[in-house]
Amino acid sequence: MSSAATTAPSVDKVDGFSRKSVRKARQKRAQSSSQFRSQDKPIELVQLPLLKDVSAQEQPELFLKKVQQCCTLFDFLDTLSDLKMKEYKRSTLNELVDYVTLSRGYLTEQTYPEVVKMVSYNIFRTLPPSDSNEFDPEEDEPTLEASWPHLQLVYEFFIRFLESQEFQPSVAKKYIDQKFVLQLLELFDSEDPRERDCLKTVLHRIYGKFLGLRAFILTVRCFCCEYTR
Repeated sequence: MSSAATTAPSVDKVDGFSRKSVRKARQKRAQSSSQFRSQDKPIELVQLPLLKDVSAQEQPELFLKKVQQCCTLFDFLDTLSDLKMKEYKRSTLNELVDYVTLSRGYLTEQTYPEVVKMVSYNIFRTLPPSDSNEFDPEEDEPTLEASWPHLQLVYEFFIRFLESQEFQPSVAKKYIDQKFVLQLLELFDSEDPRERDCLKTVLHRIYGKFLGLRAFILTVRCFCCEYTR
């Protein structure tokens, strides 16, 4: 795992976003958090070859195709639907996690928008309304994310992507911007503690990699804290 080239001052300051403050800053809409595209027919994905089974020259293009495939969303509230394709996507995400961790030379300029698009498709969604007006993570039973088998791997992939030695913030800043960060902060309203832990890690990596976003992140945090006083 690589660390940011420049040590981030007081990086712990970006922790502890108040879920209540984020909740108050926006109006929640009633919808399942297990976002998916409505399909009349079963979802069918073309099963691509494994990255290790093609030449090094072919891997970057195949990598992008697999990233694009993972933009497909499934209904995890229907536990019997698309079982084969759900498993295929899970396997593909695992492969992508390993690839970005171990491989070199896959990060072209074309890679950045496709990765951010895939991550956005999977994690940015409308969260379901809480059963209680003020959910207390220490006392209340959380609503766990049904799509976690995929969502966890998407977060892991994105974290490994941000930590890659080849990652270039100067290229990525066109796609990981203030709007992206704000959408991340909204997800701290998730009742699933596993997701909030992943979000903290992602936010720390962004804070450490993107000097131009540090002041914005701290400003938003301060606003959230003031809003709940």
